[in-house]
Amino acid sequence: MGFLASAEAIVARAVARAMAPPPPPDITRWCEENIEFDERSPLPGKFRIERFPFLREIHEVLSPEHPAREVTVRGSAQWGKTVSVIQPTIAAWHSSTALDSLVVHPTMSAATEWVNNKWLPMRRQAPDLRRVFGDARSGEKKDTTFNQETVDRNGSLKVASSGSPADLTGTSRRLVVMDDLSKYEPTPLGDPEALAVSRASGFEDAKILRVSTPMISGTCRITRSFNRGDRRFYHVPCPHCGHEAPLTWENFRRNLDPERLAAAHFTCDACGCVIGHADKERIVAAGRWVAHNAAGDHPSFHLWRAYAPQRDWASIAHEYAQVMGWSRLEVTAETEAGLATAVEAETEQTFWNDVLGLPYEQASKGPDWEALRDRVENADPADQRPRGIVPSRGVILTCGVDCQADRIELHVVAFGEQYRRWTVDYVVIPHHIGDDEGRAALDAYLKATWRTEKGLRLPLDMLAIDGGTYTEDVWSWAKRHPWNRVIIVKGSSSQTGPILTPQKFERRADGKAKRRQKRAFMLNVSQLKADFYTWLAKDDPLERGFVAFPVGLGDEYFRQITSEVRVIKRSRAGVATSQWDLVEPTRRNEGLDTMNYAEAAARRKGWTSNTADQWAVLEAQRAAEPQDAQADLFDAAVPAAPAVAPTPTRPAQPTAAEAKPDQPADDGTWIPTRSDWI
Repeated sequence: MGFLASAEAIVARAVARAMAPPPPPDITRWCEENIEFDERSPLPGKFRIERFPFLREIHEVLSPEHPAREVTVRGSAQWGKTVSVIQPTIAAWHSSTALDSLVVHPTMSAATEWVNNKWLPMRRQAPDLRRVFGDARSGEKKDTTFNQETVDRNGSLKVASSGSPADLTGTSRRLVVMDDLSKYEPTPLGDPEALAVSRASGFEDAKILRVSTPMISGTCRITRSFNRGDRRFYHVPCPHCGHEAPLTWENFRRNLDPERLAAAHFTCDACGCVIGHADKERIVAAGRWVAHNAAGDHPSFHLWRAYAPQRDWASIAHEYAQVMGWSRLEVTAETEAGLATAVEAETEQTFWNDVLGLPYEQASKGPDWEALRDRVENADPADQRPRGIVPSRGVILTCGVDCQADRIELHVVAFGEQYRRWTVDYVVIPHHIGDDEGRAALDAYLKATWRTEKGLRLPLDMLAIDGGTYTEDVWSWAKRHPWNRVIIVKGSSSQTGPILTPQKFERRADGKAKRRQKRAFMLNVSQLKADFYTWLAKDDPLERGFVAFPVGLGDEYFRQITSEVRVIKRSRAGVATSQWDLVEPTRRNEGLDTMNYAEAAARRKGWTSNTADQWAVLEAQRAAEPQDAQADLFDAAVPAAPAVAPTPTRPAQPTAAEAKPDQPADDGTWIPTRSDWI
């Protein structure tokens, strides 16, 4: 006979299930259930934590259940910080509870890029995000409302720019994510980092996540936050003896062999055995995070490319070889198979920040000007080069121009492969840019050609003129010339932005918008000066970034190009910033400024982006002998203005009376008579 189930037990079990708390949010589990990389990814397929074991502990401290209020993640670029840390954290929080969240990017363009190319694609693909945020199809209003997005479960996600303080105020936010923190610039209305943090002050259980690659040592926000935390490094065991230690750049660097970059490896500090790339997957899987600062007030993590599964260790060695200017890399089986690629790093700072995940120690001052002058003037005569002469090699020849009240200063510089440069001449035109004489002289220099050491004549590839002062006069002169020969530059106050960016429109005196016509650019002069000072200290002519000078420039020139020093200061908000000040109040800095402008023009012409083949073409064209060997009749064109720098002039032609006896003067006939036919 059958028995009926107890109704009371059924009800009790149902009530118990209904009262049971949901499982705690697990960001790692969320990634495995929702993230699937497409074919464009270096690791296509579903997310597997076995590929990224170092993420598990980071996910744990980012969970709403973990007591940590702040979390800092400092690391190199391109190892999955956005896709594997930032976006899963936002998704898991919104999936588990109703809340308002805030994501801050350094610029509006960066925020737009994140929304359109990273957040929305994941939102459409991940099942849990579709459940929380909707399908996000193009016809929906929420897919086009970028600034703030309402969540179906009584919440919102706001995306803002650190440059807009108004976007960082308003409602309280329980989850605050600051991406690319090191690129945040202080604003007159307050520090964006402090404003973002204040949004979470109303919640006891709020979470504040800082994620970024580092920037410049001394002013780097993410490094300051990392150092304030417990400084966790990922220790891995030696495959030979089991000794645990983090993978460090110092260890990797001392084992580099320029002749065998593909064999790049680490060594164990305990037993000295080689740790090769073949051991990487096994030792990273067995690794663990170890805190190096017990007094830290929050979890902070450092991770760099050596741990990432997307790239091999040989790729790090190849990029460093490019930075150091070692001999051209040989194509190996690994590079042919696409397992390792050599990428030109723009500067040492790019390598330090994006590959090593470390702050870069930027040069703060130039070498002593007298020592620099003596290095040039006392060099071996065979190594000296006269003023006005361009080295016979593949170069880009540019000119930087600075306008003062009573003069125009020109700096002619040749730029070559491996970031080397050669000053050609420095000229002062004693006229204002608004005077007819000053414009005529500047026109003449733009049209002039410069002789190489072999006698070939080279025109200026581009001229860059400062538009920060006497703006209308500068524009009036510049717009008479093609934008691919004359650009207008202006120094920016940014210390973290790109070197060269197009200017936004400005208003003319009559209030109308001024068209830029691909001509006007903003310069990160702080970065340019620091890089130049780093290269200026090099004394090997074959070294990457070497700066060469001709003899006869004079003391004042060397005083000017070393006239500033970088100092660290704190703003009213307590943020460490840097600025460039004159070494002495009476020291002039036009030489340094015009060097920056000449470099900007060279960058526009491909100095930092030319391939080896493009440099080879320039070498073939500009290192050659002139087609018709002849005497130097036009050593340099002289503009129609007095008191310019001395340049050789065209010698007078011999008269008929001065002609050699065996070479009579031309009588105007078609073929001059000659007495030496046989």
